[in-house]
Amino acid sequence: MVGVGPGLGDALVRRFARGGHPVALVARSREFIQSLAAEITAAGGRALAVSADVGDAEAVARAFDTVRAKLGPPEVLLYNAGSGKWGRITEITPAQFEESWRTNAYGAFLCAKQVVSEMIKNGRGVMLFTGATAGVKAGPLSAAFGPAKFAMRGLAQSLARDLGPRGIHVAYVNVDGMIDMPHVRSQMPQVKNEDLLKPAAIAEAYWHLANQDASAWTQELDVRPFKEKF
Repeated sequence: MVGVGPGLGDALVRRFARGGHPVALVARSREFIQSLAAEITAAGGRALAVSADVGDAEAVARAFDTVRAKLGPPEVLLYNAGSGKWGRITEITPAQFEESWRTNAYGAFLCAKQVVSEMIKNGRGVMLFTGATAGVKAGPLSAAFGPAKFAMRGLAQSLARDLGPRGIHVAYVNVDGMIDMPHVRSQMPQVKNEDLLKPAAIAEAYWHLANQDASAWTQELDVRPFKEKF
């Protein structure tokens, strides 16, 4: 699980751990992932916290070396890293554009490269990528974030066509709306419960994708609150 923080990352880790998977928690924030890994381990699961910057190829390689050494080759890749700067073309700097691309698209590519060989060898595997509205319909403030998510979506489509016939299920999840997370609640206290996507509910959608029969795979899935316009 790459990109673990409060909200969806937390919910995904808990859902797959509850389903019997040993889980590796990869993120830059060491304190949060160590605490969550300890909680899962105390509950009887297997969890490993690994700190890494997904935009750094060498750091990603070291992280996956650690995962393979301690948990074995990954059978499921959940790529949930997705931060980015919001702004118009007149406001976004080249450095901000590159940082958004590294986190969303380049990091996804690096992590897929780390798991794909073993998945091909075993003839099975799952890769699920967390997308966003901006990856389907970029707004005026998405000059950096939109192109980065579009690139991730393109990567997922390419991987699905390449790897699906080899037994590897690849899907892109468009999270179309705001997720119920602490920072969203603090910044927008006016929002109502029904305005937000519940992390645990999204995690159930990922669990379903990861366990679909190969005769009826989903390559792209939209999740949104029932009130959200689209």
